[in-house]
Amino acid sequence: MIKHTTGIVAVIISLTLLLSGCGDKQNTTAKAEEKQTPEQTYQWKMVTSWPKNFPGLGMAPEKFAQYVNEMSNGRLTIHVYGAGELVPGFEVFDAVSQGTVQMGHSGAYYWKGKIPAAPIFGALPFGMTATELNAWLHYGGGLELWREQYKPFGIIPMAGGTTGAQFGGWFKKEINSIDDLKGLKMRIPGLAGDVLKKAGAIPVNLTGGEIFSSLQSGAIDATEWVGPYNDLAFGFYQAADYYYTSVWHEPTAGLEFLINEKAFNALPKDLQKIIEVAARAVNEDTLDEYNARNNAALKTLVEKHHVKLRQLPQEVIAQLKVYTAEVMAEQAAKDAGFAKVWQSYQAFLQDIRSYNDITLKEYYQNR
Repeated sequence: MIKHTTGIVAVIISLTLLLSGCGDKQNTTAKAEEKQTPEQTYQWKMVTSWPKNFPGLGMAPEKFAQYVNEMSNGRLTIHVYGAGELVPGFEVFDAVSQGTVQMGHSGAYYWKGKIPAAPIFGALPFGMTATELNAWLHYGGGLELWREQYKPFGIIPMAGGTTGAQFGGWFKKEINSIDDLKGLKMRIPGLAGDVLKKAGAIPVNLTGGEIFSSLQSGAIDATEWVGPYNDLAFGFYQAADYYYTSVWHEPTAGLEFLINEKAFNALPKDLQKIIEVAARAVNEDTLDEYNARNNAALKTLVEKHHVKLRQLPQEVIAQLKVYTAEVMAEQAAKDAGFAKVWQSYQAFLQDIRSYNDITLKEYYQNR
């Protein structure tokens, strides 16, 4: 009887110790879980120079916000505002610089009044194509120069999409000679506006949402925007008869993400990398979309809306090229920053053009 009782006591003691041990483990785990804090989340705002969800241009920032949200598992969310929803389209740079918002999406040529060299990172008459521009930015020192130019304003720029070759634009009258440009009021930004000014035209700077009404009312006589995909969406065919396909002012338009430097530096390293990777993805995706959509849109413009396609006469193109060289020389003489960026751009263009002349140029002719 004593042995039996002793055995029962031993079992009870063993169970007690076992349960006590489990309890200690559970308490330790619970305390560890209590000490863990959820990862910090960030909510950013991005303002743009485009109408909300506009095809191509307007969808680039939306895709960027989506990619960042998914890759960060919701740790960084970005609310995108179209032009005029939070700030006007031409105030994107200032809003980011002042820290009113953390990000912007726009075109560098809009800021030439603040930074003379800015248009070089976006679009130059008779300049680089989309693939050439991307090569210079990411492997030719262009991005470093870009960030150097924007740093005094507390902004980190990143490539934010390229549109590919842009059409010469929409005109209410035909252009048969350089003299036909005299007195012409045309919506055209950046250095291309300075080139047309030399030809006697009157360049006008308007955001995308202002163009159609201005063209329709006669406030302007002509406009460039992007190309068939975007021009069809804006309905320019209803306000102008002639669509000039000649590529001269923007062999591509490089868009940009503007990031407030303080906001970016406050992020963990992994979120910073996510932003960089998402920007590169959107940069390529935007060009892919334009290349895929432009021709179908052009067919619609011609076959359904009976748009009259035209090309600028060669003598007009030749004179615009002369004026472009004059503008670039004048700008370089006036601003050291412009001269520095232009020297890098010009040297890279010369090298890559020589290579493309013996490869792609011949291939296009053979094809």
